[in-house]
Amino acid sequence: MPTDSVTPYSVAGDVDYEKLLAQFGADALTDDQRRRFPDHPLVRRGSFYAGRDVDAFLDSDEQSVVTGIGPSGPMHLGHAMVFYFAKRLQDALGARVYVPVSDDEKYWFKDQTAAETADYLEDNLRDLLAVGFDPELTRIVVDTEDADVVYPLATAFGRDVTNSTLEAVYGTPANVGQGFYPAVQTAHLLLPQLVHGAHETLVPIAVDQDPHVRVSRDVAAKARYPASKPGALLMRFLPSLGGPGKMSSSEGVAIRLTDDAETVRQKIREHAYTGGRASVAEHREHGGDPEVDVPFQYLAAFFERDDRELARVERDYRRGDLLSGELKELAADRIVDFLDGHQRRRDALGDVREELAAYRLTADERERARASVGFQRE
Repeated sequence: MPTDSVTPYSVAGDVDYEKLLAQFGADALTDDQRRRFPDHPLVRRGSFYAGRDVDAFLDSDEQSVVTGIGPSGPMHLGHAMVFYFAKRLQDALGARVYVPVSDDEKYWFKDQTAAETADYLEDNLRDLLAVGFDPELTRIVVDTEDADVVYPLATAFGRDVTNSTLEAVYGTPANVGQGFYPAVQTAHLLLPQLVHGAHETLVPIAVDQDPHVRVSRDVAAKARYPASKPGALLMRFLPSLGGPGKMSSSEGVAIRLTDDAETVRQKIREHAYTGGRASVAEHREHGGDPEVDVPFQYLAAFFERDDRELARVERDYRRGDLLSGELKELAADRIVDFLDGHQRRRDALGDVREELAAYRLTADERERARASVGFQRE
């Protein structure tokens, strides 16, 4: 049965994506909207399947994209796809990209020490820098290190997020940090507008993160601040290797951005759930099911860019001409190729903190953000 509970902190079982549209009040992407985005397999093939105020973003001459990460472990393929999509929007549209890194959230929500989070943070930052964002158009904001901006904004927004909204969207918080975090997340999502003035903002995220967008839209609608409602582009989950369910840094087997080629191949060979039959003879006769086959889903979502080649793979697999083991090897080849480029850029980076300097908020940007909510410094 589909799960009835999808939150930013808990996803279990099968997910009914259409039901979530009705529950969250988002709109399915139209074919016209897909065509208007810069060409990318995540949009073209339906991984991004719904949104809010998408047309307003596509029509605008000034655009920002916000998508972040919480350092709870090494980054994996599910993280990478969204960041590389944001880079595609930056390259094609000239959009700003803001990347909030919520190290404070992990302290409140995870059984994870501050020291462990700090270690993951350094590793995650190196992967973010390896994506290759334009430093002139990109800001990476670390909550505890940029508290001079994040905390004043969250303080202002904390007044606008009521307890009834908090519990309706997230449930009862386990501690006061969890209760305050929606105000921090709202600071993340409205920050580009508070720095640069009201303009269209898009948040490409997995569908379980949509509650954060809904709360930030409620705050923006109050018209206390120079910000319009941020839009959203909602994504289906990239499944874990073992089958249905969200890929996680801390649970199950995930392909990490630092895995070498042999590790990737081993993980896929040993752990990837397939749509193949119980025997080669049965598979040859009846064919496989690409709709449940995880290696095929990875290819379809991101790693096979050629639509004709993907269609050939799907056809041959359904016919039984392509075996599950062969499909695993094909997916492994494509993923290894992607990781080779990412890791070469990662290894070429110097000291992370020195590299990060070009992506941090400037003093003027910090002051503009604080002033926009009435916390300017004299």
